[in-house]
Amino acid sequence: MAGRHRIPARVMALVAVVLWSTAASAFKLSLAHLTPYMLVLLSSAASLAVLWTIDLLRGGGGLALDAGAALRGLLNPFLYYLVLLTAYDRLPAQIAMVINYLWPIMLVLLSIPVLGQRIGLPGLAAVGISFGGVAMLALGAGGDLSGAEWGPMGLALLSTVIWAGYWLLNMRTRTSGVTALRGNFQWGLIYLLAYGLLTGSLRPVSAPGLLGAAYVGLFEMSLTYVVWLTALSRARTTAEVSSMIYLTPFLSLLAIAVAVGERISPWTVGGLVLVIFGIVLERGMNRVGGAGSRS
Repeated sequence: MAGRHRIPARVMALVAVVLWSTAASAFKLSLAHLTPYMLVLLSSAASLAVLWTIDLLRGGGGLALDAGAALRGLLNPFLYYLVLLTAYDRLPAQIAMVINYLWPIMLVLLSIPVLGQRIGLPGLAAVGISFGGVAMLALGAGGDLSGAEWGPMGLALLSTVIWAGYWLLNMRTRTSGVTALRGNFQWGLIYLLAYGLLTGSLRPVSAPGLLGAAYVGLFEMSLTYVVWLTALSRARTTAEVSSMIYLTPFLSLLAIAVAVGERISPWTVGGLVLVIFGIVLERGMNRVGGAGSRS
């Protein structure tokens, strides 16, 4: 059975990687027609509809409004996507995407106070390399530091902290993947609707905006996660497919260049290489050190 599942697992993982690589372009193109809030609201609604349908087909589908889901839903989709898409709205897609990919390093840093994990000098060096990639992005923004928009870049960095915190919470839930994610989006949609009503953020929606939100909801927030989780479950080992995720940001740069029309800066490519190298280096040392349970 494992032999028959091996190829499908890799194919499904590749499908997930390709779909996720379009997310940054979809964000940027959709934000031309929607505010960040409206994009989060509509895409979260689309995501919830997909996740609920999948859960129903699997025999689930009941309300998942427990306290754990309430907290996770506050982080994702509510805070995470509001912060991230505000950054995308104000930055070139290539810069926002590379900074956002720093979240595994933020997960390492948050694991120190939250989980009591230790990080030695080699681990600190790996973290420094990844942050060096972000510094390279800042230097390349307009050719000098005055050309960098520090506020939006700070929001992009904040999104990595929120996402890392969300994953730390995720480690403690015993609910299955799709049901847990659906619970997050049920609560997230409640928060988003309340936020929109309290702040007057609800806006009319055009057809292109609606299509963009539907795409983000399906292929960034929901369906792709199901494909990825299925690939992991069918693989003989996690490593068989997990390394493919490192293709995502490089394919994303290609999609940004083609679909959004941004000229990809050498500073962006260099920054991304440093970010990914630091992540790979830290994870390699983590496996050697026997602390692989964090991921």
